[in-house]
Amino acid sequence: MEEAQAVPEVVVHGGPSGLRQDIQAGAQTWVADEPASVGGTGLGPTPYDLLLGALGACTSMTLRLYADRRKWPLQGVTVRLRHSRIHRDDCVNCEKKDASIERVERTLELQGPLSEEQRTRLLEIAERCPVHQTLKGKLEVHTQLAPG
Repeated sequence: MEEAQAVPEVVVHGGPSGLRQDIQAGAQTWVADEPASVGGTGLGPTPYDLLLGALGACTSMTLRLYADRRKWPLQGVTVRLRHSRIHRDDCVNCEKKDASIERVERTLELQGPLSEEQRTRLLEIAERCPVHQTLKGKLEVHTQLAPG
């Protein structure tokens, strides 16, 4: 019988004021914040920066693993990402709350002497990275209060 794996926990703590958040995942710690222009101190990436970073890191890792298994000459990957909210062009009732679409633009820069077929295949594989699959699938977030 397969042994169940422990689900890692990420803990985020905000202080008594300001927007700075301390994040811990295992032995790793980092900070998230907002720019001063919106009430933060700019000491760390924004939540959307972290989200894009997760998608970019997963994309690059997925491409690396795929190319390594096939012994392809992929010498490096750069993933550039931008998040935006765009207005729906075919909006029938634009007063509705959901009249815009969340969009992530992802551009891949593949380094190395890859053939066009290899480059095209890596573009397809980028769509299969686990974080991408999570974001485009039906994601449920269940929120509850801790006993207090």
